[in-house]
Amino acid sequence: MNERIITEEEMEEDKLVETSIRPLSLAEYIGQEDVKQNIKVYVEAAKMRGESLDHVLLYGPPGLGKTTLANIIANEMGVNIKTASGPSIEKSGDLAAILSTLEPNDVLFIDEIHRMPSYIEEILYPAMEDFVLDIMIGGEGNSRSIRINLPRFTLVGATTRAGDLTSPLRDRFGIIAKLQYYTVEELIQIVKRTAKVLNIEIQEDAALELASRSRGTPRIANRLLKRVRDFALVEGNGLIDLEITKKALDRLKIDQKGLDDTDHQLLLAIIQKFNGGPVGIESIASSIGEEVTTIEDVYEPYLLQQGFLKRTPRGRVVTNLAYEHLQIEYQNDLFE
Repeated sequence: MNERIITEEEMEEDKLVETSIRPLSLAEYIGQEDVKQNIKVYVEAAKMRGESLDHVLLYGPPGLGKTTLANIIANEMGVNIKTASGPSIEKSGDLAAILSTLEPNDVLFIDEIHRMPSYIEEILYPAMEDFVLDIMIGGEGNSRSIRINLPRFTLVGATTRAGDLTSPLRDRFGIIAKLQYYTVEELIQIVKRTAKVLNIEIQEDAALELASRSRGTPRIANRLLKRVRDFALVEGNGLIDLEITKKALDRLKIDQKGLDDTDHQLLLAIIQKFNGGPVGIESIASSIGEEVTTIEDVYEPYLLQQGFLKRTPRGRVVTNLAYEHLQIEYQNDLFE
C-alpha cells in the first residue's frame, strides 16, 4: 500500500517513532470513546471471570489506531502479544508455529487479516472456536491429520476492508468494533501529546492548523508534525508556530481540508477526463497511475467521508462540494 507524503527512509523512522509515542493503556488512548469504553468493560469482565478475552475484530481506514488498541488490550489483560500479518501466513506450518508459542490468555494480533489465504482461514476456525489446531502431515498418499491442543487465547484481527472477510471468519469474533475518523479537537490532543513525548515545542494555533489538515487520522497528524518540525529547525528557530506550520504544509501540498497532491489528481482526473463521473475505479486508477486497492483503502474513504466523492451503481462521481473546494466551475451538464 502506498504511503503518503513520505519516503521509504522516513517510513522506517516513522515506525520507530510510532512505537515510542504509542499509548500503553486505555486511559492514555485519545479518541474512539465508544470503542474504548466498551473494550474497558469487556476486559474487566474477562479478568473478573479469569478467562481470556473474546476474539476482537477492529476495522476502519488506515492510521486510526487498530494496532495500538491491540497492544493496549494485551497490556490491560496483563498478557503477552504476538504479532503477524495476513499475507505473511502462507502455509499451515506458519500458523502452527505462531499458535504453538502462545501462553494461556495471550493475544495474537493479525494485521490485514482480510489478506490471509482462504485455506489458512479454514485452519484458524477450530483454533478460534475450540482452541485446537488440526494440520495434515506427510506426503501425498501417506498423509495424516494430527490435532494439537492450544491454550485459550484472544485473536485480535485488524482490517481496512471488513467486507472482504468471509462470513464464517467474521462470525467467530465475539467483539467487533469500527474505528471512526478523529475530530479536530482529539487530533489537537494527540499532536500535543506526541510533541511532548518527542520534546517538540508547538504553539496552540499551530497544533490546531496541523490537526485540521490531518484527515481525521492520528498517523497522518504525527507524520505531519515531524515534517513540520524539520521545517521549524531548518527554516525557523525550532519552535513550531502557525507561520512555519502553514509554510511547511503548503510546501507539502496539504490543503486546508487535508487533501494532498494525489487527492487533487484523483478529483481532477474524474472532472477533466471523465466529465465528473460516473466512472469506474479501474479507469480512475489507470488515469492517475495508482493501484485500485490504494485508492480504495487510502484515498477514497476520506474523500467519501468529506462529501467530495460519492459512489453510484455506475461508478464514482465528483460532488458539487469538490468543485467548490477546487474552485472549478461546475460543468457536469456539458454533454447532457
